[in-house]
Amino acid sequence: MSTISHPPTGISPGARHWSRVLVTETWASLAIFAMWIAVAIAAVWGPDFVSTSGSGASSTTIPSGVIIAMFATIGTWFVAKYGLAHRSEQD
Repeated sequence: MSTISHPPTGISPGARHWSRVLVTETWASLAIFAMWIAVAIAAVWGPDFVSTSGSGASSTTIPSGVIIAMFATIGTWFVAKYGLAHRSEQD
């Protein structure tokens, strides 16, 4: 008796699409997480921005975490917009 071997079953196109989406979303989430970890580390151990008037009578101190958080907010917005966006089936 002879038998016919069947070709291996492949992954359906729908499953491939979901795996790509999950990988994209994972990397986008990790990028956002890394940005905010950097903000937390800079806020705790980073230096302060100090501005002193010409005569030295008054000074202003701004924690560096505030400025870095502003840039992380902008970066989070861009990563979320393009990394977590829903794509059409054609992509």
